[in-house]
Amino acid sequence: MATPTRRLARPALFICDLQEKFRPAIHEFPRVVSTTQKLLRAAQLLDIPVFATTQLRSKLGETCPELGLDAPDGIKTKAHVDKSAFSMFVPELQKAFYEMGEEKREVVVVGIESHICVTQTTLDLLRDGHKVYVIADAVSSCNAQEVPIALARLRAEGAVVTTSESFLYECMGDAGIGEFKGVAGVVKEFNKATRENLEALCKM
Repeated sequence: MATPTRRLARPALFICDLQEKFRPAIHEFPRVVSTTQKLLRAAQLLDIPVFATTQLRSKLGETCPELGLDAPDGIKTKAHVDKSAFSMFVPELQKAFYEMGEEKREVVVVGIESHICVTQTTLDLLRDGHKVYVIADAVSSCNAQEVPIALARLRAEGAVVTTSESFLYECMGDAGIGEFKGVAGVVKEFNKATRENLEALCKM
């Protein structure tokens, strides 16, 4: 039997503007954070590079603390950039992104708001030639009604709209890879939260 390899060769995780100050305003914000925590845990096991942004940090504050981005004992990012543009794909983040190489990547986008920053980030990445996965149980907006409209548009533009669990298993592609047991353990640990997050964020 051939040595198993991952299905996705060059994934990257983009975390868009999950700042504490947005918590009261965003529909089901804790659910978005919970799914992002799951993806971050799996990203550590799979060595997936993480990129994050804040929107006008001096006015709107820091990334919510439970994600632990760039904390001394937390998750290290390739770039954690403050911006005024709505798209994450600003020059400072692009510089860190392309320091990993010029190859096209599979970029996973989570965060807020679905119809503004997530949409514009996804469009920029698609136009730059990357495959983009928008995680439906990890994006939201102030108005819940904006989310399905944004996801439908992004699907039509060529993005893959999927769930966190589907993405993780597609990323691995084979139960024979060395990291499978660890990632499956993360999926199991978040099983109840995942079900609740899907029910809250992915209503048909």
